[in-house]
Amino acid sequence: MERYRSKVESEEMDLLFQAILSLKNIEECYRFFDDICTINEVKALEQRLQVAKMLRQRKTYLDIASSTGASTATISRVNRSLNYGSNGYKTIFERINWKE
Repeated sequence: MERYRSKVESEEMDLLFQAILSLKNIEECYRFFDDICTINEVKALEQRLQVAKMLRQRKTYLDIASSTGASTATISRVNRSLNYGSNGYKTIFERINWKE
């Protein structure tokens, strides 16, 4: 099987991902993301994951926007990633054993 190549792949990005993979628990994640991201950046990531979860539950864009505050552009982008992306969301949902 051919190795996946990301559009953002670089040695610098590898370092970031190695740092994330080294975190051992939720408290370490909070501490790291508090240091590396602004509150708005972390909240944007949280929102996208929530949008993905709701899209998998077959919620409407209107319900998702109302519940999460996400714009329809964000919802559309997450939906495209779910349907035509690199299966990143799918992998995460399977690993955390999240069910619809």
